[in-house]
Amino acid sequence: MDLKVSVILAAAGSGERAKQSGNKIFSEVCGIAAIKKTFDAFYSSGLVDEYIVAAKPEEIPDIKALLPDCVKFAFGGKTRTESVKNALAETTGDVVLIHDAARPFVSHKIIKDCIESAQKFGSGIAAIPSRDTVAEKTDKGAKYLGKNGLYLIQTPQAFKTEEIKRAYGTAGDKSFNDDGEAYLHCFGQINFVAGEKGNIKLTYPEDFETAATKEVRFGTGFDCHRLVENRKLILGGVNIPHDKGLLGHSDADALTHAVMDALLSACALRDIGFWFPDSDEKYKDADSMKLLAEVLRIVGEKGFKPESVSAVIMAEKPKLLKFIPQITESLARALNISPDKVGITATTLEGLGFVGREEGICVHATAVLTPING
Repeated sequence: MDLKVSVILAAAGSGERAKQSGNKIFSEVCGIAAIKKTFDAFYSSGLVDEYIVAAKPEEIPDIKALLPDCVKFAFGGKTRTESVKNALAETTGDVVLIHDAARPFVSHKIIKDCIESAQKFGSGIAAIPSRDTVAEKTDKGAKYLGKNGLYLIQTPQAFKTEEIKRAYGTAGDKSFNDDGEAYLHCFGQINFVAGEKGNIKLTYPEDFETAATKEVRFGTGFDCHRLVENRKLILGGVNIPHDKGLLGHSDADALTHAVMDALLSACALRDIGFWFPDSDEKYKDADSMKLLAEVLRIVGEKGFKPESVSAVIMAEKPKLLKFIPQITESLARALNISPDKVGITATTLEGLGFVGREEGICVHATAVLTPING
């Protein structure tokens, strides 16, 4: 029989320490709500069959609006222990992962390792060794616990479902710090798997600042246009003197088009043919630099901005070497980044093919995007 895996996202906390406007699970991380990013991490792993969110009743409609219809809901309680108990009642998987909804950077590796540990040992608790000395504050000042053998506990925490249900069911009114403690209280042992330093929980305001820098997007773009007479040759917004220009519905700026596609690609936002179709007369002879500004607005709505771009222009003629600095400055200005983050090169194809026969120009571009609030 195939293993059925469930995940519970604990989302009923108050998040007061985060000092966000409302529950921190709704605060944006890399352009999307934290709980949506957390859900996406599990969904994209392909390892989970059932999703349950433990949430405050009044917040369930807002969470439903962010997540797909396959998600089930359980009412959150006054404590995390109560919330997880309620969610476990809705759980039907053979193994269940329990995870903080405000821990959005969980990797597929951790998810897989926790599941495998639960299958083999009954539990799989993500944890990392403490790098710092740990002390407990006491009425005498502090009690030093050291660091050797001490671990920082993370989520997800995975269990054989029937066993963690039993652990919570026999705990009475006892409240636990987390699910591993409940399991340990019942069964006397737990099994750790390697967590990751980047698997942070959004707890304090500075965590959102750190989180904003965690996601970097990479995109690629390609464009190619035929050279014809009676057209201007425009590359990167710069008019290049030549007896031919590029043919296209817009101004056919192949370099800017490739950069635009790279930016869109980085955010999984289709391509310029989708956004600016050549069947639309509105874009006939359009200035591609203006279209680039619109692309920047589109990726900006996804929460990203260009960090750097690079492109190689493939052209037999004209020779572009002396125009590279001007093209670089033009694109840097349009992208609102410094020229040292715009890498433009030009090459011939040694007489080979479409480009080598001087029939057209092709451009391949790449782009790196970072969060706007990073």
